[in-house]
Amino acid sequence: MTFNKENKGLRDVIADESKIGFIDSQKGILSYRGYTVQTLAKNSSFIETSHLLLYGKLPTQSELQAFDKKLRKNRDLPANVLKMTKLFPPKAHPMVSLQTIVAAMGAFSEDPAAAKPREILLDRCIELVAQFPTIIAACWRAKSKKSFIKPNPKLDHSSNFLAMLTGKVPDAETAKMFDVCLVLHAEHSFNASTFTGRVVASTLSSLHASITGAIGSLYGPLHGGANEKVLQMIAEIKNPADVESWVLGKFARKEKIMGMGHPIYQVKDPRSYILEEMLKQLSQKKHNSKDYETLKKIEEVTRREMEKRGKTDVWPNVDFFSGALYKLMDIPVELFTPLFAMARISGWAAHILEQLEDNRIYRPDCDYVGPSNLSYVDISQR
Repeated sequence: MTFNKENKGLRDVIADESKIGFIDSQKGILSYRGYTVQTLAKNSSFIETSHLLLYGKLPTQSELQAFDKKLRKNRDLPANVLKMTKLFPPKAHPMVSLQTIVAAMGAFSEDPAAAKPREILLDRCIELVAQFPTIIAACWRAKSKKSFIKPNPKLDHSSNFLAMLTGKVPDAETAKMFDVCLVLHAEHSFNASTFTGRVVASTLSSLHASITGAIGSLYGPLHGGANEKVLQMIAEIKNPADVESWVLGKFARKEKIMGMGHPIYQVKDPRSYILEEMLKQLSQKKHNSKDYETLKKIEEVTRREMEKRGKTDVWPNVDFFSGALYKLMDIPVELFTPLFAMARISGWAAHILEQLEDNRIYRPDCDYVGPSNLSYVDISQR
């Protein structure tokens, strides 16, 4: 069997079966366990979606209440972990802090090996879903030299995070928009970070080690870090009227336009429609539409220029509008990728649980193309 360069990066290679996330790249469909992301964004909440991902079904009212109660109960961090949040250097990226703290949490909890009973592992997964917002908020406030704000058991998952982060309880509309963002980012089949988590879990390593690996994968600018790059991109453009010349300059220099194009979707990312509409609404509410207008103009000009070159499959992805939306929520740019992780922890955990149901360690083949049959030359004669 020889290597096909079209499959580099495992592109178009089916690595396993899954009952969790479904993507139709041609039709622009994304669903979680059979429910389209549009349906969940409109009708569900992040904690209900998390229950769906972890348990395989939407909860009854009593099941949702029990799940919510369990999440609220597990928001706190060990005292020694809280001390660690103050030890990172000021320049440390919050994703580095998050990865380090999650790895350390494996030492502070009864982190089972992945081969342990599912019930124990599921409890640890739920704990991580509950703790991610606290870790992110605590690390950011420590980085900003502000005092830690304890979780508020009276607030829902999204409102509690924003309150811990900013010190202010958000209004209902902002909290709902943020919660929808979490739903949209919760799962996306065998993306790089999810696949990383499954690969680590396939060795029967610990849950925290598997999640730590997934965080490291998400940190890359080609994955979760892309929405930061989108905001850096539009910051270069002083006025929406300047977009045309800016995009043409990018094309002339053969530079990538961040947030445009997706390795899977050949049509517009279904999540981007929802994020775009929320960005439009919040921009109007705050009387600040510059970023929205700039992004829409970038989309228009980029699409036009790509079509001239015969490429009709380059559309906005989930990162194109999300950063500008978070910015209007007064969320710091450096936290955009940690927020992605805060949402994706539910999907990562669900995939790790699924991986272990019928586990086999990942061990792909490699087509060796290096030299062979070399003669050893003594070091004195090299």
